[in-house]
Amino acid sequence: MDQLRAIRYFIAVAEGESFSSAAKQFEVPASSISRRISDLETSLGAQLLKRTTRMVHLTEIGHAYYRQVKDIVSQLEQSDQTVRSYQTKPTGRLKISSMVGFGERILIPLMDEFRERYPDILLDVVLSDELSSLSRDDVDIAIRGGYAPNERVLAVKLMDNQFIAVSAPSYLKKHGTPQTTEQLKQHKGLFFKTPAGPIPWLSEINGQWQQVEPTPVMITNNGKWLVDQAIAGKGILMMPYWVLKPYLESGKLIQLTFDQPLDITQSANLAVYMLYQKSAYGIPKVKAAVDFIAARVKDRYQVT
Repeated sequence: MDQLRAIRYFIAVAEGESFSSAAKQFEVPASSISRRISDLETSLGAQLLKRTTRMVHLTEIGHAYYRQVKDIVSQLEQSDQTVRSYQTKPTGRLKISSMVGFGERILIPLMDEFRERYPDILLDVVLSDELSSLSRDDVDIAIRGGYAPNERVLAVKLMDNQFIAVSAPSYLKKHGTPQTTEQLKQHKGLFFKTPAGPIPWLSEINGQWQQVEPTPVMITNNGKWLVDQAIAGKGILMMPYWVLKPYLESGKLIQLTFDQPLDITQSANLAVYMLYQKSAYGIPKVKAAVDFIAARVKDRYQVT
């Protein structure tokens, strides 16, 4: 017996004092309503209804049972509506993990607008350069720099992650401008530190990739501090173009260009990716965030 359905039938009969009115409400034969309630009474071992040829009335125990199950069914209907709303309206806690530089410069400003658009979403944003697993760390969305991951997630390319060498005009005036990547070894360097260690400075010279790091004068994972030091003329800095673009446009920093390739890896196509589980895109809060972040980054940072 489907007890919940029988209870719903019983409530309808109790309120309408009629099998026929309940039958119209549920669009089933009155005999089905009567049979279901009879089965319910049998399972409970109690008579809930007094049946006459004209009317249906609640028994004493039927009254007590009606009051209890009416509240239960009402709560259940409210819970059902909550779940349906969750599945159609962006709501709930949304956990985003982002690398620090991207988070501070790009993601956080975007999230202010996102909160205004989706006030029912509780943002839980963590900025960290440590690698994270979507499943292990219970993260809805992760933003990371590097290559498209091998794990079973969807990866949306947000922007290129090309590293470039820059310096302040004051540093170049004092120490000279390196003309080749090999001459970088004769200069002072500001190094960004990842969880795997300071980023390497690699150049392809005569068909061979070689390390061309200058002498380190600072190693830190604080990107803002490194930029400040570079602007102050303390050394040459290698960081992503999207981080350094405002300082290049203002003239505070100058990009160093060479005939030889200069990068932090021998492989090309480094990018910033937004990662999420394929099944999670069906959840309104995740879909809203994925679509919003991708669109805003493309619009504001001219991603193609």
